[in-house]
Amino acid sequence: MSKAWKRRLLAVLVFLIFTGIYYAGSGDLWVILYGSLAALIMVALDKFFYSKRGIFLYSLLGLIAGFYSGQFLFSVFAQIAPIFFTVKLSPYFILFFMYTGFTLPLLASQKHGYALNFPFGSEGEKKSTDIKLLDTSVVIDGRIADIADTGFISGTLILPKFVLNEIQSLADSKDPIKRSRARRGLDVLNKLKETQSLDLKIYSRDFPEVKGVDAKLISLAKEMSASIITNDYNLNKVAQLDSIPILNLNDLANALKPVLLPGEEMELDVLKEGKENNQGLGYLPDGTMVVVANGLSLIGKRIPVKVTSILQTSAGRIVFTEPKK
Repeated sequence: MSKAWKRRLLAVLVFLIFTGIYYAGSGDLWVILYGSLAALIMVALDKFFYSKRGIFLYSLLGLIAGFYSGQFLFSVFAQIAPIFFTVKLSPYFILFFMYTGFTLPLLASQKHGYALNFPFGSEGEKKSTDIKLLDTSVVIDGRIADIADTGFISGTLILPKFVLNEIQSLADSKDPIKRSRARRGLDVLNKLKETQSLDLKIYSRDFPEVKGVDAKLISLAKEMSASIITNDYNLNKVAQLDSIPILNLNDLANALKPVLLPGEEMELDVLKEGKENNQGLGYLPDGTMVVVANGLSLIGKRIPVKVTSILQTSAGRIVFTEPKK
């Protein structure tokens, strides 16, 4: 039996317990029939809605439990203090319990939410949940699996179905480079699925009226209050305009590069000619480009160089050096 059906059966059991409690207070046999029918409807609704709203079942269960709990407790309090708990107060008492039962699961699902906060613009609602959406670029890049193994990424990773379709389309491409990278991306997804600290889920929600995978990804992030993991520069900028949290692996890689200061010395292999006159080019082990002034005649040699300046661009970092005298 799958986890989804175990969860549904548990919810039905809890629901029937509340039905039994209400039947014990009323003695009406129709309550059992209505309760069983409502439980079946709840399972059907969960099967349809759960993939689109992961917390729907629990909110629905809380709504129904709040209804029966409110009725039962009101009948108890009405017998204890009939002066205060009159019939006119009954609907408001029950609605309070229904509202509380429905909102508690929603609030508990938020990363910074608290069970006793009500959704009237609290700070917890404004912050994104621990849900992260995967972009096509970050999947075929491959580094996400290595980062996940280190434990720096945890929680729920959502792979939208439209992103998976794009990766599968690239895997069937005639371009051998695109095909190879996309197939590596499918292997990365299998590796992420086996990572213990992650919960990778494929999400079938689509936006037929929205064109383009990036636009659909932004719409889904808004709907789920999720962040996006990407390497795409344009998607990064557009998502920031919509105030969507972005986890850019290129920014992470740049942040982890060793800090170099003007005046520091190191050894470098000059590999090729630079763009400007008499320049040589080399690379650090992390891929950072190093420009060597007056290094054209030194191509093919390993020489000591001194850092003169550093330029940080959106594409990465460039280190300018000169041969050590």
